[in-house]
Amino acid sequence: MSERYLVVGLGNPGKDYEQTKHNVGFWTVDELARRHGYTFGSKAERKALTADGLIAGKRVLLAKPQTYMNLSGESVRGLVDFYKIELENVIVISDDLDLPLGTLRLRKDGSHGGQNGVRSII
Repeated sequence: MSERYLVVGLGNPGKDYEQTKHNVGFWTVDELARRHGYTFGSKAERKALTADGLIAGKRVLLAKPQTYMNLSGESVRGLVDFYKIELENVIVISDDLDLPLGTLRLRKDGSHGGQNGVRSII
């Protein structure tokens, strides 16, 4: 079995939340899918909408949990267990209200920083 990465975009499902900054994770994985020609399924799998394919030669599963932000860990755990993804191959994309809009911060490890969706995952 080849190594697989899980890229999780955090957000809240539903039209009411589509354009909120809290959904920047959804926006990001949507853009990755668009750029690489992948389509998210219309039915939740392991409590997430997913798209699967290759990015930069690596097998990648893009995911948008459908559990609402604060319960994202339920979905991520289900995907990690089902696909047997190594935890170091999980990338979580979320908003950070402490950063100016358009600013990106990368962290290999650390705390949830007050972000409840990340808290439910770690």
